[in-house]
Amino acid sequence: MDKLTTMKTFVSVVQEGSFSKAADKLDISPQLVSKYVSALEEGLATRLLHRTTRKVSTTEAGDHYFTRCLQVLDDIDDMENSLDNLNENVSGVLSISAPMSFGVKHLAPLLVEFQKRYPNLKLDLNLTDQFVDIVEQGIDIALRIGVLKSSSLIAKKIAPIRLAVFASPSYLAQHGTPTSLEGLQSHNYLRYAHTEPTKKLRGANELKNELKLESNLVANNGDLLLNAAIAGGGIAMQPTFIAGEALAQGKVVRILKDYEPEPIGLYMVYANRQFLPSKVRAFVDFASNYYTDTPYWDLGE
Repeated sequence: MDKLTTMKTFVSVVQEGSFSKAADKLDISPQLVSKYVSALEEGLATRLLHRTTRKVSTTEAGDHYFTRCLQVLDDIDDMENSLDNLNENVSGVLSISAPMSFGVKHLAPLLVEFQKRYPNLKLDLNLTDQFVDIVEQGIDIALRIGVLKSSSLIAKKIAPIRLAVFASPSYLAQHGTPTSLEGLQSHNYLRYAHTEPTKKLRGANELKNELKLESNLVANNGDLLLNAAIAGGGIAMQPTFIAGEALAQGKVVRILKDYEPEPIGLYMVYANRQFLPSKVRAFVDFASNYYTDTPYWDLGE
């Protein structure tokens, strides 16, 4: 039995979480998937998967073998792609994960230009604001925003991300414009659910009392909060890649500039491998030069 086929089948079972889903992905029967995995375990004399009626999970040996399988399969793809050095021979499927709002607003032009340079490379994009384990889920590259924690992954910064505090002219005309952090506490704050960046406002740690903001709207999407601010719902703080156009058009007004948090970053994150697949290397090289220290969304204000 072909070892590569059994390895690919095992990887699909782990990534999909079940034999039936792996079968659908590979377009083969669940019985054949089970046969391949069983043959792999027999050949290794090691159980790789825990099987229950509800789910499939890796054993300790299976988890280690899964990581090594990903490396081997990527190395094989890279070996095949590197037979020729021409751009058109960078092929296969590149899987990318990216934050929802950034992906919708700013990623499409980059991807289109990238595919013009590498026409034989297909892209599989997943937009989500949830944390993605790129090794476990078989993702080639993840775009992440924030201050990244130390890990075994490679993180390459490709753009600064600036946060702005803003409100609509009508809201400020009705409720007044705060000029200090203490003054901000008397306003309605439109809060982003996943993080609380107000703790990072400059000077927040110097206040005698903790900065507490009233919020009648909490949402997990920055575009919605921007639209709520435009409609006069309160004061929001969002990245300028979300609010830049509205700021440039005067739909919202930037306030408390002296208290804005330090810029964070937009990063490409990918697995730390000795031999990086050519498709990943191509995207890293291309995206590294696409944005600048002053991205285009910060030029209009």
